[in-house]
Order: sequence, then C-alpha cells, then structure tokens
Amino acid sequence: MFEIKVPEFGESIQEVQVAAWLKQPGDWIEKDEDIVELESEKASQALSSERAGILQQIKVADGEFAQVGDILCVIEEGEKPTGAASAAAAAAGGSTAVVAHPPAKTTEWIMPAAERVLSEYQISADAITPTGPGGRLLKEDVLNYVRTKGLKPTDAQPAQPTSASPPSKPQPVTVSAPDTNERIEKSVPMSMIRRTISKRLVEAQQTAALLTTFNEIDMLPVKELRSKYKDAFLKKHGVKLGFMSFFAKAVVEGLKRYPAINSEVRGDRVIVKNYHDIGIAIGGGKGLVVPILRNVENMSFAVVERKIGEFAALAQANKIVPDDLKGGTFTISNGGVYGSLLSTPIVNPPQSGILGLHTIQERPIALNGEVVIRPMMYVALTYDHRIVDGKEAVGFLKTIKEVLEEPARLFLEV
Repeated sequence: MFEIKVPEFGESIQEVQVAAWLKQPGDWIEKDEDIVELESEKASQALSSERAGILQQIKVADGEFAQVGDILCVIEEGEKPTGAASAAAAAAGGSTAVVAHPPAKTTEWIMPAAERVLSEYQISADAITPTGPGGRLLKEDVLNYVRTKGLKPTDAQPAQPTSASPPSKPQPVTVSAPDTNERIEKSVPMSMIRRTISKRLVEAQQTAALLTTFNEIDMLPVKELRSKYKDAFLKKHGVKLGFMSFFAKAVVEGLKRYPAINSEVRGDRVIVKNYHDIGIAIGGGKGLVVPILRNVENMSFAVVERKIGEFAALAQANKIVPDDLKGGTFTISNGGVYGSLLSTPIVNPPQSGILGLHTIQERPIALNGEVVIRPMMYVALTYDHRIVDGKEAVGFLKTIKEVLEEPARLFLEV
C-alpha cells in the first residue's frame, strides 16, 4: 500500500481543491497515469501516480478541500490483472501441487467499480473468479467475464418468479407532472481559482485609482496583411497568424513610449520595468487564466502565436502550472472572442494597466470626406491613475491605433 498526498504547489499555496477524480476505487492505475485533478488558487494541475496499482480508497471527495501533505487516496501495489486466475498443477516425482482457493466473495472483496459492472449486467459475483490482491474481485475480472460470454446490458434478464409466487398483474403507474412553479436553489463550493479572482478583483478596486479610456481601430490594414501572408506564414512557421501577435507587439511599442503603464506601486515607490512580460487572458476548462509571455520585446510574431497556442491548449486541459502565471507587467484581455462590443476591464494587481479588445464590427466611418464601411474595433485601457496620467493613457491607446492602422510601423520601429 502507498498513499498519494497533496504535493507542494509553491511557497504561497497551502490549500487545494479536488476538481475531479479521473479514477475510481477498484480501477487499475498505470505508473505516471493521471488520477486526480487538483485546483489551487492559481491553476489546475493533474496529479499522477508514481507507481502502478489498484486504487483502494479515496480520502477527499470531488469539490472538497485539502491541505498540502494531506492524504488524497490509497493505492495497493501489484501486477496488472490479465484475466481469470488459473492454478497450474505440478506432477513431478508423484508430488501434488497445492491449489490456493480465493476467499469467499463477500461484499468486502468486491471492489466498487466491479460492483457497478455486476449491477449493470445483472451478474452474480459467485460466477467470476477474482484475480485482485487478497482475492479481490476487480472491474477487469467482470469485464473479462462479460467479453468471454459475449454479454450486453440488454442481455440481462430479470429473475423469473417461482411457482409459489405467480407473477402479479401489472399495475398502472401514475406519474405526477413536475411542479413548474418549483423554486430550486443549488449550493456549490466556489472553486479555488474563482476565489482568487474574486479576492484580486476586490483588491484592485479598493487599492488602485482605476480609470478607463477608449479608442477605436480600423482593422482593415491588419486583416489585409494577414490575408496576404497567412499561407506563407503558416508554411514557414507551422502556426497561424492571428490578431493577438499584432496587439502584443503594438502593446510593447506603447509601453516603451509610456513606461509608467509598465510600472507598479510598491509602498511609496514606483518600480519602472524595462522588460515587457505580457499576460494574455485565456478561457480555460476551469475559467479564465492569464499566462505570461515573457520578454515579448524579443519575440517574433511566430513565437508569440506559438506560445499563445501552447498556453491555450494547456488551459483547456487544465494543465496550466503556477509558474506560467507568475509576474507580468501588463495584461491583454480579448472579450471580443465572446462577442463583447465594449467593456471596462479591471487591472490585475500589482500591474498598472490592462488593454481590453472587443469584437470587430463593420461600421460606417468618415474617411477623407466620404462615408465608408470598415471593420472597426473598440479598445479600452484601464489604468491606475495613481501613477499613470490621463495624457499618458490616451497617448498609449493612440500608439496602439497608429501602429495597427499602419502595421509597417511595427517592423520599421517608427
């Protein structure tokens, strides 16, 4: 027997929540196979077993909380079951091999996963030879029996009545209509990530002087550039050319011109950073996460797109680790992918700014004295007014607008 405990997730993380058990008692677990998903205040992470064996007992149920070092489950080591156990007789020199008989199968020897399959197929446990440690009946034993017999769930027949008990006449069943006026409330625990998001958003509102300014961008030049080079870009780099790489590089240009937005408040001092670690808000399986692209000023468009794609895949699989979320000097949040036309994003403390992107919508605009239809996007910058002046915030958004409406500026650095 060995135990799986809550591992260390980082110096500041002492509590986790069990998001989902991937295995159930009675299931066979391979070495390094994921068995449970844990959620900390920063990220979700799958926990694997360091050894192979059979899951015997779960100590912390789905949705419950545990401290670092707490026992999550107990696993019994052993060889993987390969089918029904067979006893080999040895007849050398007239000796007789002793055949070990498994203990009688009471319910304590039937593993829960096996019991569910027995119930599904209406099979008696006495018909199957157990192969698990200590004579336990495993799910694999039942499934091997089912395959050997060619059974299906629909093949199971209800028990036939005895002559002493003639079948009773079927009675009509009355089903009452559901109460359409019934008012139901459901209480569910707040996830670790959602608790952290709630705490940080309230912290941002209470400690920073937040203000939002807006602008709009004609996205036609970027769309035309993407359309012209997307095939060559994909062929050369193996990744699609998206909008986010344009915005990430434009943000770096804006932060270089207005470094106060790339700063943070520490006590009564302002820390100005000469590097640009950009957080990209990504919707994951458990909610919004903001992994960090580090030193974007040194990244090419292809590297930005590749890193975003990697983080998106990890987020969907709940495999973002805390180190991916640490730090960050500025954040980009793209509500436009969900259809948002306009919003006021909240900064991610201790950062001093966040850029909100919105849906691209064809609208009539005045251009060179004429009314034309263009794909327009509203952008919003929320900033900490304690260290960022309105003039700097407006200039930052104007920079984003200029370089995206003339993308050549990104390459010529003008």
